[in-house]
Amino acid sequence: MQAVHDFPEKSGSASNRTARVLADRAAGEAYVASVCFKHGPPRLTGVELEFTVHHADDPARPLDPDVLAAALGPHTPRTLRPGSPASPLPAGSPVSLEPGCQVEISALPQASLRELDAAVMADLHHLRERLAAHGLVLGETGIDAHRAPRRLLHTPRYAAMERRFAPIGPGGLTMMCSTAGLQVCVDTGQPEDYAARWAAAHAMGPPLLALFANSRVHAGRDTGHASARWLAVHETEAVRTRTAGVAGDPAVGWAQRLMDTPLMVLRRGDRPWDAPEGLTFADWIDGRGAAALLPRPTAADLDYHLTTMFTPVRPQGYLEIRYLDAQPPDEWLPPVALVAALLARPSTVDKVRELCAPVADRWTTAARRGLADPDLAAAAAGLADLGCAELGATGLPADRITEISESVQGRAYRSRSRA
Repeated sequence: MQAVHDFPEKSGSASNRTARVLADRAAGEAYVASVCFKHGPPRLTGVELEFTVHHADDPARPLDPDVLAAALGPHTPRTLRPGSPASPLPAGSPVSLEPGCQVEISALPQASLRELDAAVMADLHHLRERLAAHGLVLGETGIDAHRAPRRLLHTPRYAAMERRFAPIGPGGLTMMCSTAGLQVCVDTGQPEDYAARWAAAHAMGPPLLALFANSRVHAGRDTGHASARWLAVHETEAVRTRTAGVAGDPAVGWAQRLMDTPLMVLRRGDRPWDAPEGLTFADWIDGRGAAALLPRPTAADLDYHLTTMFTPVRPQGYLEIRYLDAQPPDEWLPPVALVAALLARPSTVDKVRELCAPVADRWTTAARRGLADPDLAAAAAGLADLGCAELGATGLPADRITEISESVQGRAYRSRSRA
């Protein structure tokens, strides 16, 4: 739920951001716009891979956090073992844990998909060997198919989130503790191109969500939905999950939205992190209501506020594309390569927007019906053709391109034939 990618530094050092008090709303909006939408030629691609973790002999058995910590060893995040060195995996990927002890590896961004493929496969191999030595395996879908959600990490942030989401319904706890996503991270793009890239990343969301949806079964029950994971995300707080606007300047719109979004948690050391009800970040800056009793917010507080947004695409100085279900460990590359290819050139970006325009807002249909919806199936097949035709420019070897094309197009056209 928090990005750790080493894309270009957002804005100054961490200590400077901690000390920088935000004078007013305009200063907050300017800061958000400057750090969330860094401009430049698209060069880097990264990926964050989340997986549920299971006992190999009985995937429905509750996960034992002590066994997981023993398996991860020096890579154990400090959220589980505060004294851990929290060493990255051999190729540099940091390891983090979600509230239900889903494992996440955040591969360092690379200048080519060939390099990203090599780094991720090395780190995945190392991680899976360590887990296997303790009888654990990684899950293969975007939601825990075997167990009901249970929070295993006892941090102030996650405790406050659970309390906040509980009155809304079960979606919040499910999102926190049972889901796993595949997040593709790409550069924002040049000043003249980034608004179109932002729009395309959103427009292709519903058909790509449908194309790679695999989270129908949760806790031993067939939910009847193609992506129960995505529905759980949307059953939390709409203000944090709804699609961002794609008209106008994305940086301006996003900055305004961040100011008007209520705080989800408020860091308070050892005290409970529950935020005052309805207090927006703009309220905090202006000292309104409950904020009159709080210290003035800093740029670091605003950075943290950003991590509480769970939108389909989240700008973090780069674009973090968050709508894909986790894939089996050996099948992560096809969706990443497809997304990278579809955003590789301005002309392709324009074709993506045109192709996806009829289904660009059909998020719920995509999560519920997947490729059983004929319009989404048609758009997904079009994206598969368009993206696979661009794979030659990704730096991948010919055999990997063939493998990816067969996987993506086979998935798209089998489903379209059935529809």
